[in-house]
Amino acid sequence: MNISCSTQINAPKEKVWDIITNIEKAPEHISGIKSVEVLEKPDNGVLGLKWKETRVMFGKEADETMWITHAEENSYYQTRAESHGAIYISKMAVEENNGTSTLTMSFNGQPQTTGAKIMSALMGWMFKKGTIKAVEQDLADIKTKAEAS
Repeated sequence: MNISCSTQINAPKEKVWDIITNIEKAPEHISGIKSVEVLEKPDNGVLGLKWKETRVMFGKEADETMWITHAEENSYYQTRAESHGAIYISKMAVEENNGTSTLTMSFNGQPQTTGAKIMSALMGWMFKKGTIKAVEQDLADIKTKAEAS
């Protein structure tokens, strides 16, 4: 499953970058995230940052451990998570356009186990719909924070 959602933000990309890379404070400005526990923190930058995130998905709290595998400052970072027999890759990218920014989040989920492949075939459409809704809400929350500060 692949999805990608974007939003226009009336703020420079550096401000947006500061918000999206402050993972520890994510519960303060992203309504779907209930808590974050940093597990590994790099000496500088975000590459290698690893955390456990508790968020509400499909009406229930779920924990995922994620880490940043690729990053370019003020441009993008990519995370990886492995859970429930699947590998999840997400990317947050910000581009500046004449003083405003475009923030795009993409998500790719690839089932690895037989059970995950069966569940994906049977319920993938429902998971995709819920994931799009969550990503769109995350982007709206980030937009609100960036434009208010």
